[in-house]
Amino acid sequence: MTSAHGPAASAAPSAGAAAPTLAFVESPVQLLNVLEWAHGAGGGTATIVVLSPTDPMTRGQLRRMAELAREEGHTVRWEEAREGVLAPLHTIGGLSRLLRRAARVVIGDPFSRYVQLLLTLSRARDIVVVDDGTATMEFIAQLAGGERLVRWHRRGGRPGPRDLVFAPFSAAARRRLTPRTCRTVSVFSSMPVNAPEGVSVTENDFTWTRTRFGPPRITKGADLVGTSLVETGVVDPDHYLEAVRALAKAHGATRYFAHRRESTPKLHHLAVETGLEIVRPDLPLELIARRGPIGHRILSFPSTVVHTLPLALAGTGVEVAVCDIDRSWLTATASPRAEGFLSGVTGTARGVQRLQSVRVA
Repeated sequence: MTSAHGPAASAAPSAGAAAPTLAFVESPVQLLNVLEWAHGAGGGTATIVVLSPTDPMTRGQLRRMAELAREEGHTVRWEEAREGVLAPLHTIGGLSRLLRRAARVVIGDPFSRYVQLLLTLSRARDIVVVDDGTATMEFIAQLAGGERLVRWHRRGGRPGPRDLVFAPFSAAARRRLTPRTCRTVSVFSSMPVNAPEGVSVTENDFTWTRTRFGPPRITKGADLVGTSLVETGVVDPDHYLEAVRALAKAHGATRYFAHRRESTPKLHHLAVETGLEIVRPDLPLELIARRGPIGHRILSFPSTVVHTLPLALAGTGVEVAVCDIDRSWLTATASPRAEGFLSGVTGTARGVQRLQSVRVA
């Protein structure tokens, strides 16, 4: 792969090329959902800008997703957007012409400061938000309520110095994400969302994923899906370990599909203490599951996959089950919003079996 900004992307379009649709992604799931949107609701091809994160697992999955995007005819521009203090200035400067020319902007994370800043520089009259997991539910709720855009696990805390400095840009981005006579705002989502007036919603049923991959070979065992709730400070690590152990034992799970943000020491500890085989996927789990082999039952705590896997695996006979997060597992510093949000993630999931919270010591 070649790029003016790194070795992990295809070349950007020439300065004179038209770029009617410009997409910004920072995670593999966001890129997957841009491909789903383009296959169905969007049509045509896009210039996809990857604002590359720093952690190796996410970068690896993004590289694989970038290959799939190019195979679908999209142009992928890889930006080392966090490589040094001057990287944001170089990235924004290099994207300014594309931003001015784009008729439509597609974003995967409206909470991202990077994306919020880029939105304020765009003249696009058509803005599309694709899923960044369950965060879409919170985004829609905050947009409808006219609230400040804050990630759910950070709500209830005081704004830090960086939040205060960036507040004017965040407010400007929220205004850009509010429909006006001269601007349309739409959401492409697999989540159960009730959009405010003026915002249209198109359902993402993972048609592209089901067409491109599978059907999978299904094994007799069960697989367990990891979560980053420990890394975000929501769930106590010891309680999480015990919950994973109890869930695996109760349902005979043998494999643990790690979330891309889970740390190596944590995963090593899980493997030693539970005997589970740790799998670090090279693609989003929706694609891994369609590619197979996959267990006949997939166990998960409240997360995006309890909404997406039933759609991606429709017609395969694979059962998705979700285990609630018990209040006692939450850390003392967890957001007051955490318990209600996680319960909502589970309660609104369609086509899943709901398990009672497992007992931990």
